[in-house]
Amino acid sequence: MLVLVDQDQTLADFGAGFDRRFLAAHPDAPRAPRAEADSYWIEDSYPPQWHERIRAVSTRAGFFRDLPPLPGAREAMEAMLDAGHDVRICTAPVRAYRHCVREKYEWVEEHLGLSWTERLIVTRDKTLVAGDVLIDDKPEVVGTFAHPGWTHVYYRTRYNRDLPGRHLDWSGWSGVLADVEAERTARGALLLPRLADARTPASTHRRAPTPARAPRALTLPATGPDRASVTLR
Repeated sequence: MLVLVDQDQTLADFGAGFDRRFLAAHPDAPRAPRAEADSYWIEDSYPPQWHERIRAVSTRAGFFRDLPPLPGAREAMEAMLDAGHDVRICTAPVRAYRHCVREKYEWVEEHLGLSWTERLIVTRDKTLVAGDVLIDDKPEVVGTFAHPGWTHVYYRTRYNRDLPGRHLDWSGWSGVLADVEAERTARGALLLPRLADARTPASTHRRAPTPARAPRALTLPATGPDRASVTLR
């Protein structure tokens, strides 16, 4: 399958990084650990007077680059490739993107390896990206298309645990993806069957060159009185 994997709070521990930076900058702030949050939106856990300071945290240099990886993330990404899935990271930058986009690439290189930067898709609208499955912690991924082509599988968190649908974490992803694969295959919606060599992305697979053909000879009837034919090569 073509598997799209979110970056923040799916591969990188956004919550832990936020808690550390926010409390370091504001030791007098209320304690609201992201691991205990019932809402995806951080502002919902704090009084309104803290909201601007909350939004400022992720715009600072180093925030995205320094996020810790979630346990088992790298191993799962490599295992999905070994299982024949074409795996891409599909991540949305914050609107104040000055540091964010570059640091997302730096994070991927440091924690997954340089080759994974070739598999990184940065977009504000994930509904425009083709895929069989999107693994994402966000409760609702919205954009241009109300019904994207991929199947949304939730990366398990406290704030999405009660939502209907499939959930996984990196300790148990294979069975969930197998179920999605079977379901999409049954209804003829599978975009990409498993690959023999998933470490070469499908988009870079090249067709074998077509052998050169000798030019055809074209014989035209003559129109003159001798009626001799003319051969063009």
